[in-house]
Amino acid sequence: MPTRSEDLEFARQSLVEELQATDWYQQRIDKTDDETLKKVLSHNRDEEKEHIAMLIEWIRANDEVQNKMFDEHD
Repeated sequence: MPTRSEDLEFARQSLVEELQATDWYQQRIDKTDDETLKKVLSHNRDEEKEHIAMLIEWIRANDEVQNKMFDEHD
């Protein structure tokens, strides 16, 4: 069974991967001239953004210091 530290590692790595996927979709959207493909890729990109939000919420709920930083950063 994973420890809390391992779970946080899983969530953070997943967050990195979701951010990368968002970037990759955006790059493809910017490069294609096919409007139908742009629509599909935009939909996929936006689903990745939902995943990002879900992971951030989970991290905030499970990492007290990180959550505090969202409220107190400069």
